Amino acid sequence: MARKATIDRAELARLVAEGRSVQELADHFGVSESGVLQAKRAAGLAKPMLDHSAAIPWKLSRAHSQSGPATNLRNLSAAAQGRPPASERLNTALRWAQRLVDSGLDVRYDPAEGFGEVPASPEGSHIAKVLDAARKALEGR
Repeated sequence: MARKATIDRAELARLVAEGRSVQELADHFGVSESGVLQAKRAAGLAKPMLDHSAAIPWKLSRAHSQSGPATNLRNLSAAAQGRPPASERLNTALRWAQRLVDSGLDVRYDPAEGFGEVPASPEGSHIAKVLDAARKALEGR
């Protein structure tokens, strides 16, 4: 039975600060890339993951998780959390959301059919809230 490889946290922190890639770290320590990622998280060296649940409150089926609306919502959510995507992706998401808001529309999700556009509720639309959060965070940068 092989001994489980250990990763020295101090050495890991030093190598991460040098800008070593996950693959380089895995080769250096003799572990998998997944092992490096786990060690980085445990040592507090990984960026915290974004939480998109406010922008995508539905449980998406695998078939819809990479659709245009899902991607746009994730990109707006990332911007709202201070980590906007590349400018072309962000601009696409902002234009898409603004078009819906200007047209009085909102998004809905159905696991069988995917995303669709529906008239916005008089109480306010989900997409308008997501867009507003993204714009506020972008203005604060």
